[in-house]
Amino acid sequence: MKCRHCASELTLPLVDLGSAPPSNAYLTEQSLHAPEKWFPLRVLVCEQCWLVQTEDFAQADELFDADYAYFSGFSSSWLAHSERYVADMAARFGLNAASHVVEIAANDGYLLQYVQARGIPCTGIEPTASTAAAARTKGIAIVQDFFGVRLADELVAQGRQADLTAANNVLAHVPDINDFVAGFARLLKPEGVATFEFPHLLRLIAENQFDTIYHEHFSYLSLTAVERIFAANGLSVFDVEEHPTHGGSLRVFAQRSDSGRQPRAAGVDALLAREARASMRERGGYAGFQDRTNRVKDDFLSFLLQARRDGKRVAAYGAAAKGNTLMNYAGIRPDLIAYVVDRNPAKQNKFMPGSRIPIVDEAHLQADKPDFVVILPWNLKTEVMAQLAYIRDWGGQFVTAVPELRVSA
Repeated sequence: MKCRHCASELTLPLVDLGSAPPSNAYLTEQSLHAPEKWFPLRVLVCEQCWLVQTEDFAQADELFDADYAYFSGFSSSWLAHSERYVADMAARFGLNAASHVVEIAANDGYLLQYVQARGIPCTGIEPTASTAAAARTKGIAIVQDFFGVRLADELVAQGRQADLTAANNVLAHVPDINDFVAGFARLLKPEGVATFEFPHLLRLIAENQFDTIYHEHFSYLSLTAVERIFAANGLSVFDVEEHPTHGGSLRVFAQRSDSGRQPRAAGVDALLAREARASMRERGGYAGFQDRTNRVKDDFLSFLLQARRDGKRVAAYGAAAKGNTLMNYAGIRPDLIAYVVDRNPAKQNKFMPGSRIPIVDEAHLQADKPDFVVILPWNLKTEVMAQLAYIRDWGGQFVTAVPELRVSA
């Protein structure tokens, strides 16, 4: 396989997670009686540009279909993060009723609703029908399409250039990362600003966050790789922030290389230097991750097997993609985790891909009173423990598996 950015031959492995179905391909009662399509899940490192990427197997249209069930608006902490982002960007870049904000991967309108509330004109780009429909119910203008140079040129021809583009947790999801990034250089006004948020590869490796690896994530991103990709496609990085979202994310600020006027912040070079100290431009920076991944998996599986021997009942919370990676790599089935609770009605009464564990609403948890609740989206641990604090009334305990096994009363 060749690198998605620079076309160099890929030979350095990061991790092999076996095989799994797409992490958001939730099953219905009917589809339980049909075969599932599983794909190998292996990740390789480009030693030229240092882009970390999944080996090519699954196609984007198989991963982001009309029934795609990830809705951003069901996490209160993510909504609060998004509202702060809009306030900060409006203040920093002077956005007003004469501006135009475009969000790529607008999902269910979780962010643009705050742009709209400030009276700032906005457009969302969202290819999946289910989330696009949810955004339209909020009165948000949605273009239902995949983003790249073609669509950017169409929007510019319609007079819809952007003062600000937002792309949260989507840069990792695109198979053609060069075409995607080049689209922003076309869509921005001469002095427009683009922001991108994505989980930081440095944190993924340091904290054993292997469950954030799944087929929908084609790339795993360091600032080192992102700056090179942007520069090759008409964007220059001028600032970067670190945020706690998704286990540790970067917010990268970029502008058109030919016309942007924002000064380069010192934090950009400081973070690049930190990545260099972590050997992210050397083979050694990626060594040992497979062994640490196996240790997390083995510890979690041992816990579940012991709980079953002890007659304890285990449920899980959050039918998240990361949970599917963990459970399919560990080979967990309903005999070890009876069900998964999720607040999203689009997932309820369905089944987790691969493991085929049923997804239920919170009332089921309250009636069943399990001994342990495994929090699959561990990045939302604080939020979920507050929401489900009542399980302590019957002696229930919380469990997280990543970055290491932890049981919390």
